[in-house]
Amino acid sequence: MDRKPYRLGIISALQEEQAGLITQMRDGKIFTRGKRDYVHGNLWGIDCICVLSRLGKVASAATAAMLIERFDVSHLLFTGVAGSADPEVRVGDIVIASELVQHDMDTRPLFPRFEIPLTGLSRFPSDAQINRYLLEAATNFLDQDLLTEISEENRANFNLHQPRLHQGLIASGDEFIASASRLQELKRDFPDLLAVEMEGAAVAQVCHEFGIPFSVIRTISDNANEDSAVDFLSFIRHVASVYAFHTIRRLSALLP
Repeated sequence: MDRKPYRLGIISALQEEQAGLITQMRDGKIFTRGKRDYVHGNLWGIDCICVLSRLGKVASAATAAMLIERFDVSHLLFTGVAGSADPEVRVGDIVIASELVQHDMDTRPLFPRFEIPLTGLSRFPSDAQINRYLLEAATNFLDQDLLTEISEENRANFNLHQPRLHQGLIASGDEFIASASRLQELKRDFPDLLAVEMEGAAVAQVCHEFGIPFSVIRTISDNANEDSAVDFLSFIRHVASVYAFHTIRRLSALLP
C-alpha cells in the first residue's frame, strides 16, 4: 500500500538520466501512449510514473500533458542535465529552478518578447513546497552520498570538487547551447540565468495551464560552450543518473 497521497510523475529526456529508477520500482506496469512507455508503480513508497520525454519542448510538453490527463498525476518532476549559464555554477553542481523561461519565444509585435501568448507570463514559477523538499534531498545527497556513490575515478575525471546547490532561473529552448557567444546573448537577455536546457519551461507552461505543482532539478553537465559535447553521455551515465537516483530516493522520504 502506498504511504503517500502523491502520484508523482517523473520525466527525463534521455534514458541515461533516469537509470535505476524503473528497476527500483515495485509492481511496475508499462503503458505505451504516443510512442512513449509510461511505467507506473511504487517507488520508495510513492505512487509514481516514470517516462522519457525525448529532447525538446514539444516532446516534453506532450509527455507532461499525457501524465496529467491520462495518468492523473498530482505533481510533476523533471530531472536531467543542463548547461551552466553562470561562472559560479560548475560541472557537478545542482540547479533547482525557481523560475523557467522559454528563451526562444518571440511573437513580437503581438506580445512582448519571451511572453507566452495569452498567459501574460514570461517566467513560470515552480512549486515552492516541492522545491523545499528537493533542496533538502539534494543537500543530503551531496553531504552524505556523493563520496560513496560517485567513484573517486569519476570524481577526478569530471572535476567534482565540492559540488554546490543553486536555486534560480533556468531557460529552455529548442537549441543545444554550445557556444560562448550564444550563451553571452542569453545572459544579456537574462542576467540572473543559471542554466540552459531544452525541456523544463515547456513542462512549466503545461503545468501552469493545468494547475499542477511541478519542479525542475538539473545536474550541470557542461559549460554550454564549444566543449559541451565532450564526454556528455559518459557524464550522464556515471554522474547525473546517480545524482537523480539518490536525490529522488531521499525526496521520497520527505514528501508528506
